[in-house]
Amino acid sequence: MMERFLAGNRRFVQGEFANNREYYYKVSLEQHPTLLWIGCSDSRVSPSIITDSRPGEIFVHRNIANIVAFNDGNLLAVLEYAIKHLKIPDIIVCGHYGCGGIQALDAGIEDPFITNWLLISQGALNTVNKTVGLSPIERHRRLVEENIRLQLKHLSLISIVRNARQDNGMPHLHGWVYDLDNGEISAVESMS
Repeated sequence: MMERFLAGNRRFVQGEFANNREYYYKVSLEQHPTLLWIGCSDSRVSPSIITDSRPGEIFVHRNIANIVAFNDGNLLAVLEYAIKHLKIPDIIVCGHYGCGGIQALDAGIEDPFITNWLLISQGALNTVNKTVGLSPIERHRRLVEENIRLQLKHLSLISIVRNARQDNGMPHLHGWVYDLDNGEISAVESMS
């Protein structure tokens, strides 16, 4: 099974890498991404693929249900590096329809680590629970979108982000949703 991935790397080296040596040499020296992508860990949602981007263009942080947690040391380090050192002007929180984390939040699963993590999105669930008459698909889509809005709000309150926005108006914050059914990304909300 692992051989398949190593063989894929060999094809990459002999094809894409060999055909674009100058570009890969340039990005091996330094990176200048223009956005930070905070997205879901879902294997079907690869930021570079769904935005048709190349290595070096997107700085990426992923976790279950694209959650922005105030106590997540990994995320805080990513934000600090992206804002202070890479000077990234835009941060995107991108969720996706069909998200297993959001389905687990809605179903109230009892896996201890996942349940604890998803508590951070409880506010989105509370908002959706106030809406009646939604079909299961509509409810899921609404919950995905409300979670994006909630995580964008969390992001705006983190001191490194808040202070940078007060000092120079950046980074701009964007909430996007990816649709697995048609491959399209749509804007949910923006904070310029």
